[in-house]
This record gives sequence, structure tokens and C-alpha cells, in this order.
Amino acid sequence: MSTSAENGPKGSQPVMQTPPVVSPQAWEAAREQLLVKEKAHTRAGDALAAERRRMPWMAVDKAYAFEGPAGRASLLDLFDGRRQLIVYRAFFEPGVFGWLDHACRGCSMVADQVAHVAHLNARDTTLVFVSRAPQTDIARLKARMGWEIPWFTLTDSFDADFGVDEWHGTNVFFRDGSRVFRTYFTNNRGDEQMGNTWNYLDITPLGRQEVWEDSPEGYPQTPTYKWWNWHDNYTAEAVPDKKWVEVSDAGEAAFRAQGE
Repeated sequence: MSTSAENGPKGSQPVMQTPPVVSPQAWEAAREQLLVKEKAHTRAGDALAAERRRMPWMAVDKAYAFEGPAGRASLLDLFDGRRQLIVYRAFFEPGVFGWLDHACRGCSMVADQVAHVAHLNARDTTLVFVSRAPQTDIARLKARMGWEIPWFTLTDSFDADFGVDEWHGTNVFFRDGSRVFRTYFTNNRGDEQMGNTWNYLDITPLGRQEVWEDSPEGYPQTPTYKWWNWHDNYTAEAVPDKKWVEVSDAGEAAFRAQGE
């Protein structure tokens, strides 16, 4: 089937060679056929996440310094008391296109995708952005764009040492007491997947911390879905609500029955 360019954006557009139009029954059959491949894709992603949780760690022995809203901060401070830390290097500094009204367009799109950080915090994980812009400029940018992500100023070679002195990238760290380890890194199109709570957790060493995951022995795991909460209710309701447990159990059973 071909469609006219009249319904598209103004200007010269080629005629679109679109897929065939079929009956509802044929459409459902095509969807079911594609769903088999989509489920295989999901399972492959789960297997990759399990492999990430078994990657070797690299000790971080160098002391790094950042500037935050409360002043000077170390890499350890960025964890904010949690065990896991995700650091996205965003380009917002003199020389970057858009300065000083905006950060890099790509980095800004990443920031626009970030889910409420309370969900990550509930899984013992902190997310921060870092840039070379001063804190006054970062505060102004966050207010303009409506971002609430913790955002620190780089002051040393952290970006160069962790592969993000040019372009962007996401590093993951784990804290064992006062010892810090680098556990994972992704950049380029890998960053396109970030922003979703589950995608962030999938690149951490502890993962989503749910019982269905293939994790090393002794890793923390809780019943699937039970930790989910409204982002403004994690502190008030730290223990899963009994009604939510019933609802999520029923939902999980229905999903499994449908999958079978």
C-alpha cells in the first residue's frame, strides 16, 4: 500500500510504501508472531543483566572532589549513604552548544527521560548528574527545565579517568563501607536506554533485587513487585501494603498464565 505525502509535513516528501492493511484476525496473528520474538528479546536482556551482575569490579582508590548545593563533596558523599551510585556525565559548560541557557541537546533529552529518583533510592541506589558548569548555572538550568536530579560540578579528572571527558556516559559504582568500586560503564546508544527506573537498576551490580532474577548467591532479593510504591510514600510506608501484595500477586499470576 502507498500513502500520499499530503498528510505528512509540508515540503517535498516521497510516497510512503506502507505495510498492507489486513483484517483484525490477520492483524492479531501477525502481532502474536512478533510477540514471540519480543519475548525472546526480553529474555535476552534479562540474561545480559544477569551477566552484568557477575562482571568483575575495579577498585577506585583515587580521591575525587565535586561541588554540590551544600558545598564540597567526595565520590563517597555522592552515594548519599546508599550502596549503589549511578553517575551520568552531562555536557553543560562553556563551549557546549546552547551554553549557557541550555545543556547539550542529547544530554538534555536524557535528563528529560529520568523517572522520579525515589524509586531508585528505594532500591539502595543513588543517581546523580555531573558537569563542569558552576553550581549557580546548574541550579538555574534545573529550575528552567524542571529537573530534580541531584547534579554536581566536576572539579578534577573524574570525567577523563572514567571515559567521559568527551561526549557522555554512565558509570556505576558500588560502596562497601568506605571502599568504592567501579562496576559498569555504558555510553553512546547505551545511554539512550537510560531514564527508566528498571533500566537503571538493570545496569547495577544488585539489579532490581527481585526473586526472579538470576543473581549471585547472597545478593539481596525481595518478592517481585512488592517494593513498588508511590514516589511520595516510600518513607511513610516502608513495609509493603498488604492490599498491594494481594493485587500484585493476582497480577503476576495473570501475567504468567497469559505467557503460558
